[in-house]
Amino acid sequence: MAKSPFLESVRTEIRTKQYSYRTEQSYLYWIRQFILFNDKKHPEVMGNHEIERFLNHLAVNRGVSPGTQNQALCAIIFVYKHVLRREIENLQYKMTKTPRRMPTVLNPDEVASILHRMEGEYWLITALLYGCGLRINEALSLRIKDIDLKSRNLLVFNGKGRKDRYTLIPGNLRDNLERQIAHARSVHESDLADGFGLTDLPPGFNPAAS
Repeated sequence: MAKSPFLESVRTEIRTKQYSYRTEQSYLYWIRQFILFNDKKHPEVMGNHEIERFLNHLAVNRGVSPGTQNQALCAIIFVYKHVLRREIENLQYKMTKTPRRMPTVLNPDEVASILHRMEGEYWLITALLYGCGLRINEALSLRIKDIDLKSRNLLVFNGKGRKDRYTLIPGNLRDNLERQIAHARSVHESDLADGFGLTDLPPGFNPAAS
């Protein structure tokens, strides 16, 4: 399927401003939805009326959360401000409303019961979420170099807000992490032996300086 030149220009602008990959994917999704909702008209020929219709559609027909509606709005404003060089002001639209509820917090016995019913990498990921206070994407993005079992430190690289932070590894996860690291290295060595497991480096990248 041919790529949209306009969406590719949006992608370039997002990357130029060094937004996170998740933000890039989210913004492109909402911009595409905005265009499709308005009969595939180019954003250049649209304005407040079309934007308001789309935001109202999200609130009334799709029932999205306030955060999701705001995310869609941010994506659209980004396009007009940074790609089309137009300011969008005085928008009038229906804000999504959701009932306020207290968060559900599991007690230690409930967490232990859940972990008892899991095994393998699923157990380890869930244990990291609970024991190290990681978000799901942070746990799934962990690299071997981020884990220091000797000092029990774990580096969360490029976490929420594109910030790095350290957290402690609970002692009861050490053996499981050691086994997972050994397994990952074994798979990598097997891939190398089969001629895979390598990657390209960005132009100008100097490994000695990293």
